[in-house]
Amino acid sequence: MKNITNLRGIAAQLVEQVIDKGQSLSTILPPAQRKLNDKDRALLQELSFGVIRYLPQLDHIILQLMDKPMKGKQRVIHYLMMVGIYQLRHTRVPPHAALAETVQAAVFLKRQSLKGLINGVLRNYQRRETDFNINKVSESVQYLHPSWLIHRVKAAWPDTWISLLEANNSRPPMWLRVNQLHHSRDSWLTLLQEAGIAATTTDLSPQAVCLEKPAGVTSLPGFEEGWVTVQDLSAQRCSLYLDPQPGEVILDICAAPGGKTTHILELANTAKVTAVDIDEQRLSRVAENLERLKLNAKLVCGDGRYPDDWLGDEYFDRILLDAPCSATGVIRRHPDIKWLRRDNDISDLAALQKEILEAAWKRLKPGGILLYSTCSILPEENSLQVAAFLAAHPDASYQLLPGGTENGLQVLPSENGGDGFFYAKILKK
Repeated sequence: MKNITNLRGIAAQLVEQVIDKGQSLSTILPPAQRKLNDKDRALLQELSFGVIRYLPQLDHIILQLMDKPMKGKQRVIHYLMMVGIYQLRHTRVPPHAALAETVQAAVFLKRQSLKGLINGVLRNYQRRETDFNINKVSESVQYLHPSWLIHRVKAAWPDTWISLLEANNSRPPMWLRVNQLHHSRDSWLTLLQEAGIAATTTDLSPQAVCLEKPAGVTSLPGFEEGWVTVQDLSAQRCSLYLDPQPGEVILDICAAPGGKTTHILELANTAKVTAVDIDEQRLSRVAENLERLKLNAKLVCGDGRYPDDWLGDEYFDRILLDAPCSATGVIRRHPDIKWLRRDNDISDLAALQKEILEAAWKRLKPGGILLYSTCSILPEENSLQVAAFLAAHPDASYQLLPGGTENGLQVLPSENGGDGFFYAKILKK
């Protein structure tokens, strides 16, 4: 695996696992990177993320270069050719190196007999590179999204749908959250500047810092000591809107990987926080984050729909429900979402959100606050969900957020801003 010629082959295998087997790239990429040096690790991420991001365009091009698509056990070679064309079209890898390494990857994939085919297709692409005008084909190829999702985004955001899809196809900024228990943002920024790393700040979160260029966490001052956490700006706003107070009893539902749990404790260090998630493996990430930041919370593996199964007779001053959703607001960070989601997932997710919201509400004390959030940009999961909840609950009172409407605050992904997120702050009368 340490041989660089294998990187293209590994990337092709990763893409195959995502597209043909429904695996999440964020789950399968880290184990593949583990045995690589930093440079190869970064290149493998660039290749696999890039192919997933540009999938319809690369597919469209390959189908024009071949008589018939590759199927069955040879399908991995189709994805390898995508890796090759992606390098030639979208990276600064020298063309001769991209070509040679991609052809050689056929050996790693035990498809040595197909080296000639791969070489022929990639050289044909080089000769005809200017022939491929993706602006005169289907919207899916043009905007790099499945047609069902384009239709939904168009319906929800008729005036801005193109810029939204383009934002999804961009590279996300790297946002950090300074741990105020250790440093003010300004004092930590001084340390960052001394380390030669350029960054900017925002008024939307007093702890947020945006790096001008992404950096490895080991280069960040005090990362191991818990002085700073990688967390998107929009995700940071969840805990800020929840506004936890010292000594309160707080429930964080669907808490993994723990960014919001730890932020709550940084804002209100003496709060008694219970963090719940249905996935035991993901819950271990919450434990790791708490340990690095030297914070304490009660961790529970449980289904948010059935709190009676994992809670005693406990009730809470505040509840943060970052509900399971389509994740259509974080596609720029997780481009595989475009191909893992299906149109009918949206109604299924909305039904699940409603169940968890109803169950959580019963565990909120009178006078308590529930913050409902998603990383979605679709109204079915957001404003429509909240409107239906408020209509059904006379004991619920909506708290208007700055810039929001009577059914919540929708933030859309933006180039130098945060991811797409939705927030609704609800008071129990």
